[in-house]
Amino acid sequence: MLPSQTMTKIDKTPIPLILPNPGDPRLTERVAGTDQTGAAVEINVPVERPLTLYLNAQEIVTMMTIGDYPEYLALGYLLNQNMLKYDDVVTEVEYDDDLQVVVVRTEHHTNFEQKLKKRTQTSGCAQGTAFGDLLEAVENVALPKAELRTSWLYEMTHAINTMPSLYLEAGAIHGCVLCKEGTPVCYTEDVGRHNAVDKIAGWIYRHGVDPADKILYTTGRLTSEMIIKTVRMGIPILVSRSGFTAWGVDLARQVGLTLVGRARGKRFIALSGQDRIVYDQNLAFVEDESARHKRKGAERDA
Repeated sequence: MLPSQTMTKIDKTPIPLILPNPGDPRLTERVAGTDQTGAAVEINVPVERPLTLYLNAQEIVTMMTIGDYPEYLALGYLLNQNMLKYDDVVTEVEYDDDLQVVVVRTEHHTNFEQKLKKRTQTSGCAQGTAFGDLLEAVENVALPKAELRTSWLYEMTHAINTMPSLYLEAGAIHGCVLCKEGTPVCYTEDVGRHNAVDKIAGWIYRHGVDPADKILYTTGRLTSEMIIKTVRMGIPILVSRSGFTAWGVDLARQVGLTLVGRARGKRFIALSGQDRIVYDQNLAFVEDESARHKRKGAERDA
């Protein structure tokens, strides 16, 4: 049973531009410690707080999250776990900040008791889960035709790397960015990359955004989980500054997803869907990545 408290209904709003807000005091805390010399230091660290998700009257999962955009996270989680379809009618999304509970209500009856017993741990951090039938959900997906101009790729990665973010403020966080050509339109962050991409999925669903001409960028690895979620959203191009897993590459090739990794400065590697790439950028005019904006693992592939 849900707690018998009044919950705030989240009404539909115009499509917002979502960008990180490192100045939000709810998302980080100041923590005191000592450095390698024994000197006193104080740093910002991201918060983690539980968010319990209900689908209608059924408790689905408790996620650890930084706590922003709970409605997008809830919708995206359900969509990416194949517990909610893109043509399903959602009648309400309610969030209670005090209880840290979000409730998604649908027009039709739902019961996922058996499905919840089948969930398995994935390679994602912060308790990401995937279900056994997710692969079946992407087998017959036909991704839209699209193109990735290298000029867009460099414009996009430069904008993302130099934009104020929780990562640059406090570290220990992942980001996912939905881009239109070279411009970020929805940039989310969280303690787990799966949470960040679920927020993107929820944002797309709630505002009826067309994914066919979009590019998804992630700071995390290109794993099977990320490929499945990108394909379920109908996005034809996935880019990361990080590396690949073998199964992730295999899945991307099976479904025709353009997969670009190790995208840092002038460099990138495409292992799937190279036919979408248009090499229109003169590399002589592309800057190398500055030391300030290098993230973890940047030296590993040098």
